[in-house]
Amino acid sequence: MIVGTAGHIDHGKTALVRRLTGVETDRLKEEKARGISIDLGFAYLPRPSGETIGFVDVPGHEGLIHNMLAGATGIDFVMLVIAAGDGVMPQTREHLAIVDLLGLDRGIVALNKCDLASPEQIADVTREIRQALSTTGLRDAEIIPVSAITGEGVETLLAKLDTASKNVPGRATEAAFRLAVDRCFTLPGLGTAVTGTVLSGAVRIDDAVVVSPVGIEARIRSIHAQNQSSPIGHAGQRCALVLAGPKVAKDAIPRGSVVCAPSLHAPTQRFDVRLRLLASEKRPLGQWTPVRVHHAASETGGRVVILSDTPLAPGQTDFAQLVLETPISAIAGDRIVLRDTTSSRTMGGGTILDLRAPERRRKTPERRAVLEALANPNRDDALSAVLATPPGWLDLAAFTRDHGQPATRVPDIVERLNLVALPAPGQTPVLPRAAWEAFAACAGAIIDAHHAAQPDLPGLAAEKLRLQLTPRLPVPVFAAALDLMVALGNLRLDRAWVRRPGHEVKLSAEEEHLWTLIMPMLADDERFRPPRIRDIARDLKIDEKMIRRLARLAARRGDIEEVAQDHYFLYPTVTEMAGIARELASADPHGFTVIQFRDRLDNGRKVAIQILEFFDRHGLTMRRGDLRRINPFHASLFTAGPQSGPATEIGGVPFPVGRPDFKSGWGRQTVPGGFDSHPPPPFKPKEARS
Repeated sequence: MIVGTAGHIDHGKTALVRRLTGVETDRLKEEKARGISIDLGFAYLPRPSGETIGFVDVPGHEGLIHNMLAGATGIDFVMLVIAAGDGVMPQTREHLAIVDLLGLDRGIVALNKCDLASPEQIADVTREIRQALSTTGLRDAEIIPVSAITGEGVETLLAKLDTASKNVPGRATEAAFRLAVDRCFTLPGLGTAVTGTVLSGAVRIDDAVVVSPVGIEARIRSIHAQNQSSPIGHAGQRCALVLAGPKVAKDAIPRGSVVCAPSLHAPTQRFDVRLRLLASEKRPLGQWTPVRVHHAASETGGRVVILSDTPLAPGQTDFAQLVLETPISAIAGDRIVLRDTTSSRTMGGGTILDLRAPERRRKTPERRAVLEALANPNRDDALSAVLATPPGWLDLAAFTRDHGQPATRVPDIVERLNLVALPAPGQTPVLPRAAWEAFAACAGAIIDAHHAAQPDLPGLAAEKLRLQLTPRLPVPVFAAALDLMVALGNLRLDRAWVRRPGHEVKLSAEEEHLWTLIMPMLADDERFRPPRIRDIARDLKIDEKMIRRLARLAARRGDIEEVAQDHYFLYPTVTEMAGIARELASADPHGFTVIQFRDRLDNGRKVAIQILEFFDRHGLTMRRGDLRRINPFHASLFTAGPQSGPATEIGGVPFPVGRPDFKSGWGRQTVPGGFDSHPPPPFKPKEARS
């Protein structure tokens, strides 16, 4: 169990910890000279049960509240120290408010210096303390008279601590690992060490970790847990970790950093919270108010955006968005405390709800409904409630990461909540099964209606289908949904068209006969230089308009592609030419020229240019000056076999991945929420990506 002290300056917090543990927590020269705690102090008390109680001694001076907040991170139990002769003082109330804002409801009051107070004084102060506690989570805390000097009441206090240590609520030991750094120093012969409380998960020697938000990769070299050497450190323990890595250094890891599992490294500068303004505040909290934001052991400047039309009144709780000056490493459910910019008073605090807060449309009723759902403390209930609000889907991989869970939990959540996961690359979009079945049924009904109204068309354009469906999924997610419907046999993807498996464009008997005459003219040795519409009409002595209409029907059926105006190639020929382009590109990383392509086709330069421009339009090739290369994101276009394509494309026509879709907002802001709070991935040259 980790016990954190709280209380006014000179009420005897350090002396009481020394009496309990025998450890002097004032380690700094200035602390010893002035007789007050300036920074955090730590002590450990082994108990007969085999457990070790860790103490975090915090300073009580009003100017050192930021250090007190750093020490309050991850504690299990509060020991509020109040001098019997002074009673409840200003920093007592502020520490008590901070403890309440952090959600700490287990604690005890040590009424110190009782040897210097009369029984009447002790009774009066006890009533005052009980009144001060009445509106906080410590309202039921016991008040134990003690004396750090004479030892009076210390054994009773120890017994109460022992009892409390046996009833510590379970920590998130199965979650991903996080440790909030409150000290970083160098150990001679070992290297850089960090200390802090393990907030969740467990860590072992040789585990890979990341120091967030700075992003330093490291390896655990050794572990001290609860002041003892250990092969493992887990949630609820104070640990010292010796880190190894090329960028690990004392000056590179400031207080407030979080040592975490690599999957949790996603710093945020914008997040939504459920915020409570203290009743002691004299004025409402308005829009864009500057504040100091304390999270775990970190402190940074920020601005508050109230997500309603009126300021937040003293004593009121509402949703708000915090925009920080520098990023922090956090997860949903973490507590934050707000202080004024001069760090002279605590203003309020709250709980982080969403790390992916949107920059736009953040005050809409739909957004408020999402935040109401996220405010549910039960993670499964919160997830189900979010999925019941627009847009009706979310990225489960991001949701589990934001809640500090490892990615291995995703399949279990999908099964437990009866969700449908879409096969999208880099994410795990999920919908409730009932919503998915309604979505798929609606897509099928739209396709059926289109086939009935337009039987001579091969299907409905994928983008038109996307815009008619609810929820309107972003392009990559919709592509994954189509892939799943194709895998289930409900739909087929035919180039840019979506159709039912049994639907195909049918020609009349006369048209089929005419098509059998035209096909040989586009095949065999002339396949790379097929005649144009006018030449076919002249050779067959048939009206040019009829040939053009038949070519369009054949193109809709997928037999041919219109590479240039009135110039059609058989689809197998197009795939063959695409294969030639890929071969030329693989032979030279810088690209290939029109001349090289022309020579492989044994064709004219003009036709070769038209073919390459056709590939450019569809995204297979990219032109840079006189050279062309294969676009690595669409390299599988025009390949042999059914054109279902990966999630970034549909058939032979790519989705506009990488370009903003201004109808859905995709490319400008992710739905739901924005990813602007996360840093972009490292840039890679296109040569490296190809």
